[in-house]
Amino acid sequence: MMGSRLIAVLLLFVVVVNAKLTPDYYKNTCPDFQKIIRETITNKQISTPTTAAGTLRLFMHDCFVEGCDASVLIASNSFNTAEKDVDINQSLAGDAFDVITRAKVALELACPKTVSCADILAQATRDLVTMVGGPFYKVWLGRKDGFVSQASRVTGNLPTLNMTMDQILDLFQRKGFAPQEFVAMMGAHTIGFSHCKEFTSRIFNYSNTSPHDPAMNPSYVAGLSKLCENYTTDVTMAAFNDVMTPGKFDNMYYKNLPKGLGLLSIDQMMYTDQRTRPYVIQYANNQMAFFEAFAHVMEKLGLVDVKTGRKGEVRSRCDNFNSL
Repeated sequence: MMGSRLIAVLLLFVVVVNAKLTPDYYKNTCPDFQKIIRETITNKQISTPTTAAGTLRLFMHDCFVEGCDASVLIASNSFNTAEKDVDINQSLAGDAFDVITRAKVALELACPKTVSCADILAQATRDLVTMVGGPFYKVWLGRKDGFVSQASRVTGNLPTLNMTMDQILDLFQRKGFAPQEFVAMMGAHTIGFSHCKEFTSRIFNYSNTSPHDPAMNPSYVAGLSKLCENYTTDVTMAAFNDVMTPGKFDNMYYKNLPKGLGLLSIDQMMYTDQRTRPYVIQYANNQMAFFEAFAHVMEKLGLVDVKTGRKGEVRSRCDNFNSL
């Protein structure tokens, strides 16, 4: 009964939000919006191929804290430590911030004070995902940029490396996502990379009985150990999340997990946990099913706690509130 009531509330929320957001929100006020976004992200992705993965992660980290309101883009100052400077966000890719800044500058020249940074981030993410082979999905537009960005509000709203699967699933459920949707969202790991410090606990001094996580492929461990041998002195060292097809958005990430080729602990837990394993297997066997699920979850994610009307603003710069 409680589950049905929760679903009804979530459906009502989506209906209310969709009444304020539309896919063609800028049709009259900024008709070149989509063209400018496409040109910006295309140039950036060609010059820096990791931009797509970085922007996708940036969007997810934004939406899970304060909702999809570009709060993660705000820079800290002497009065406030913003979201982007909390430890878990310090690994967010600089190229992702850069592509949003470039798009914002171009849009301010074309249609000043019209397009929110939140909408730029949402649209750029979708276009970059499709550019590297991922599914197309609808982007609802009309979000406003939030008025708050505080590092203290990040804790408990993003999954961390030391979380159990119970804690992770509870976090996603509080955000409105079922276990299957969590597994689909994790498919974002089919592109991008993770820094060595995020997985060295699996390959160095794992336990008293094994130097590395026994669930990992030994050859994979050997390669990662060589790559990360100096990670304490070179913090930039990183490995692709999908060792097989790192630059292509496909279902290889799921295919890797049964072979012990999952990079992060959360990847392995998702395969071994009985609540999530069936969906890992489903998406490994059927790329179309994964693409459909990912498109659905990304459209849904883009509607989380969005600000409209006077609940937000259209920033002139994505890294500063207008009042500053």
